[in-house]
Amino acid sequence: MTKGLTAAFSALTVLACLSSQAGAAQCGNGASGFEGWKQQFAGEARAKGIGATGISALMAANYAQATINADRSMHSFKLSLDQFMVKRGAAAVVSRGRAMKQRNAALFASIEQRYGVPAGPLIAIWGMETAFGSQHGNQNMLSSIATLAYDCRRPEYFTDQLYAALKLIDRGTLSAGQRGSMHGEIGQTQFLPKTMLEYGVGNLESASGALSSTANYLKAHGWRAGAGYQPGQPNFAAIQEWNAASVYQQAIALMGRQIDGE
Repeated sequence: MTKGLTAAFSALTVLACLSSQAGAAQCGNGASGFEGWKQQFAGEARAKGIGATGISALMAANYAQATINADRSMHSFKLSLDQFMVKRGAAAVVSRGRAMKQRNAALFASIEQRYGVPAGPLIAIWGMETAFGSQHGNQNMLSSIATLAYDCRRPEYFTDQLYAALKLIDRGTLSAGQRGSMHGEIGQTQFLPKTMLEYGVGNLESASGALSSTANYLKAHGWRAGAGYQPGQPNFAAIQEWNAASVYQQAIALMGRQIDGE
């Protein structure tokens, strides 16, 4: 799960939709109001400069009940670190990650030279997010994000994501049929559209593009070349920006250190 998502889960509530600006598309808690909401939102999107391609994609989006079901049943971030590591298959990630580091040594050396981020934490993120690119998700990205922007639980957060997705579709960077995970995360390290818009470099469906984008994100959030990334060390703050869940942050640092052989 990409940066900022878990923070939004805890910070935003149903009350958010009650404080939205007058005239804004009204949130809902079920499929019945989704088509009407899309009509309202399309008007707002046009006013913000979203073009015909993005609007057409929005109007074709469907209410993603599977996304809502998944959103209501997230429990892994309540686990202890040990429980979380087992659930995420940390031992397998570290074992395979060491082999991936050796096999792709030139790629990781190039990324570290450019962004200052070593292989270990990047591989830990890659392994935990998509099992090294093998599990990207198979939900329609736009339908998932539009559904969450409509849903009353935290519409502001996902409205920003929806605008970013529509911009990327307008530009031709993403297609309306882009597949992703349950909350609309895409690519081998699971970027949400706004993060992709701001920090993506290259094709996120490729290992090189996803890993470079992740390193670019970490560098932009204060990563310092050569500094440590364990809790209490300078670069741990950048890992904290990637994901707000404490167990996830600690898992990245721990697995990264084991992969880097420190």
